[in-house]
Amino acid sequence: MKTHSIAGGGGLTLHVEETGNPDGKSMLFIHGFSQCLLAWSKQMRSDLAREFRLVAMDIRGHGLSAKPRGAYNDPELWAQDVHAVIMTLGLNRPVLIGWSYGGVIMSDYLGTFGDEVIAGTQWVGAVSRLGEPLVQGGFLGEDFLALMPGFFSDNATDSATTLQRFLRLCVHEEPSPEDLYFFLGYNTIVPPYVREGLFARNVDNDAVVRRTCKPVSLVYGEADQIVSPRMCTHIETLAPQATVATYPNTGHMPFWEAPERFNRELREFRNRV
Repeated sequence: MKTHSIAGGGGLTLHVEETGNPDGKSMLFIHGFSQCLLAWSKQMRSDLAREFRLVAMDIRGHGLSAKPRGAYNDPELWAQDVHAVIMTLGLNRPVLIGWSYGGVIMSDYLGTFGDEVIAGTQWVGAVSRLGEPLVQGGFLGEDFLALMPGFFSDNATDSATTLQRFLRLCVHEEPSPEDLYFFLGYNTIVPPYVREGLFARNVDNDAVVRRTCKPVSLVYGEADQIVSPRMCTHIETLAPQATVATYPNTGHMPFWEAPERFNRELREFRNRV
């Protein structure tokens, strides 16, 4: 596994890891709210690495990337982060794979740079909206919305309790203690001000999604309690070229809960585009 420190938007330092076949088709994994690139472990450490060049980034404010205050509201900064990873590592027509909040980051990139240098996008339990356009559209689970005050709390006990409840909502089946505390570890290092900054945005990227001409793959768990499967239907109406895969008995993390199927279908999508 190679590690990179890359200057993203505004010069912010991004932590990036890569593995796999350096001559293979490339994929760039973009994780979601309060997570880190380790969420993609079942892809980065899978047999996908025999065939493809796999790259995962810690988004700004998360994981080992820098965590300044006041750096989360500008879509161009998010777009520049993704662009910097693609350009610095010389990724050749990568597929962008965005999980959850990663859908907004992909949209930020598409809105700023277009889709000329990428091969396509995969939306995994992902959203294209934030703030009022997202909430008023009924695209988020009620139990998840109820956790918002705790996400932003500076009280360590309140924050830890909220994160544990959040992580339980992320998966359909009760997570093993090993998985739960693995997830909890990298969730707790995200400062509350970062979480608040991510959700301070009001974004409707419908027009951006509608403009993309490249292939689109939609992957959603049928039992997702974070992002309603209605979001999948919504994005499908914006991108009629999209292929849709829904996962029964699966929550917000199809890549973790059903990695064999997820990796197989990701391989098929990447080879097709």
